[in-house]
Amino acid sequence: MPTLVNYSGDDEFYSGSSCYPNQGLFGSYVDVYCPPSKRARISAPFSFEGSFLEQVSKPSIEVLPDECLFEILRRLQGGKERSSCACVSRKWLSMLTSIRRIEMPSKLENEVVSSSDVDMISSDEDQELKSDGYLTRCVVGKKATDTRLAAISVGTSSRGGLGKLSIRGSNTVRGVTDVGLSAIARGCPSLKSLSLWNVPCVGDAGLYEIAKGCPMLEKLDLCQCPSISSRGLMAIAENCPNLTALNIESCSKIGNDGLQAVGRFCSKLQSVSIRDCPLVGDHGVSSLLSSASLVLSKVKLQALNITDFSIAVIGHYGKAITNLNLIGLQNVSEKGFSVIKNAQGLQKLVSLAITSCRGITDTSLEAMGKGCVNLKQMCLRKCCFVSDNGLVAFAKAATSLESLQLEECNRVTQAGIVGALSNCGTKLKSLALVKCMGIKDITSEVSMPSPCRSLRSLSIRNCPGFGSVSLAMVGSLCPQLQDIDLSGLYGITDAGILPLLENCEEGLVKVNLSDCFNLTDEVVIALAKFHGGTVESLNLDGCRKITDASLAAIAEDCLLLRDLDLSKCAISDSGISALSNANQINLQVLSLSGCSDVSNKSAFFLKKLGETLVGLNLQHCNSISSRTVELLVESLWRCDILA
Repeated sequence: MPTLVNYSGDDEFYSGSSCYPNQGLFGSYVDVYCPPSKRARISAPFSFEGSFLEQVSKPSIEVLPDECLFEILRRLQGGKERSSCACVSRKWLSMLTSIRRIEMPSKLENEVVSSSDVDMISSDEDQELKSDGYLTRCVVGKKATDTRLAAISVGTSSRGGLGKLSIRGSNTVRGVTDVGLSAIARGCPSLKSLSLWNVPCVGDAGLYEIAKGCPMLEKLDLCQCPSISSRGLMAIAENCPNLTALNIESCSKIGNDGLQAVGRFCSKLQSVSIRDCPLVGDHGVSSLLSSASLVLSKVKLQALNITDFSIAVIGHYGKAITNLNLIGLQNVSEKGFSVIKNAQGLQKLVSLAITSCRGITDTSLEAMGKGCVNLKQMCLRKCCFVSDNGLVAFAKAATSLESLQLEECNRVTQAGIVGALSNCGTKLKSLALVKCMGIKDITSEVSMPSPCRSLRSLSIRNCPGFGSVSLAMVGSLCPQLQDIDLSGLYGITDAGILPLLENCEEGLVKVNLSDCFNLTDEVVIALAKFHGGTVESLNLDGCRKITDASLAAIAEDCLLLRDLDLSKCAISDSGISALSNANQINLQVLSLSGCSDVSNKSAFFLKKLGETLVGLNLQHCNSISSRTVELLVESLWRCDILA
């Protein structure tokens, strides 16, 4: 007999038979008469096979009425016995999952789980024991069936209970339905976190069972659940007062009524994310946010049919909000965002991210800077109406700003970036520019503003117009940089980056120059000279003009270097040899992917480096044979080698 209820293989059970032509969790149902003194068994699982005469020849336990089998199974002592019985047939498994904990005798309900019970039901997957003592399970794809959920329900009940359940997808033939979710509800009253992704056959009935059976639920994640409507969400709200996190995405039947119920009953709600729900509008969002204003700290609204009214409610009632993410709100105008300035409700807002919202203009951006006095992190993506004037005005108004990220804001130019740096005050520590096509290299002399001495991290990625002159100017403006990421700036040359390296006073720690095609060994030699005592990470992926001379400089001066990426560089065995002969270098991660001049001769040098290496990338090194890789794997057994 199998001993694993929470097994990892396919959901196969011995199909028992019965003389009753009815259907249960996995078969037919028929009404069964129950004496008034016992729990009414409205339905019970059986499958009809053969004639009545054939049935009476079965073992005697197979002809027991459902109510008798139920009374036997609910008195089983310990998880070991229940797990074994659950493996007999789908009928027995179904019967066990229909037994609620409160229907067990009190001495069994409060039993202490023995070590043998734990061994009996342990599984080789999804066996994370949470710090609060509850288990977590995740079923994905074809393994997501009602049978498996029933097995989880029985198997985890004797190990302290199930705390977290994630269902990702569903078996196309016999996937998860309300029946499987009902089994979880009956057997897992300790459930605190439930995540349902792409389970089209689970509807309000299943969520209603969870609401009744799992009152401790704290986190609910619903994504692509087309059969769940506001009724199911209302049941959760009314029966799960401890709900702290709610995520609803692409649920076409959930609307305003469900959100209203959550706002009315879930007073502990701290985080809410609503995305792409066509029935959700101002009425639902405003009711939720105004009701849960005391503790709600994280809000994400994406692709919803809401207007200025909802944003005004956030501005007035979001007194506890610290993180706000607004994406694709096409019906919100400049007026809606500008209300935030006068509402004065977002006093605790620390992080604000806005993507593809037409209402974000220079005027509304400045208003938000003035209204969110404690704002530290600002991210603007695809805000096509923001220009230099708005950026500079925002930098002046947001006096607490520490991090600014602009992505695909194509009206922002070099003048706006320089103006923001010189007007941001003394707290800005990080600036990131990604795919800002409006930034062009400076062609004429400009007056140098006062430097931004607080900036520690500068990231300018995939901005093709950002050239050497602009980079040299930014370098002189930011003398305290420690981390720089210039990946994808194929227009810069040594003349642009050398002044930046010379002006950095504190010493660079992380440097990313990937895909800067025109840089040569002169840059790496200067980096090793000025910052060899501080640099810990260096990425030169795609710098095709970097040769062995750079490795010689790194080996001599970069004593703290831990992570080095030389992918697609023009290095050879001589460079690897120089690197391995360094006296104090302690590399942990080395990437040589695409270095065609590195051959089998480097195996000896890589073994020397292997004393400290934990990661080595040899992909697309065509001059290194598979046999050499095998020998390296054997000798560097502590190192994760990709080849």
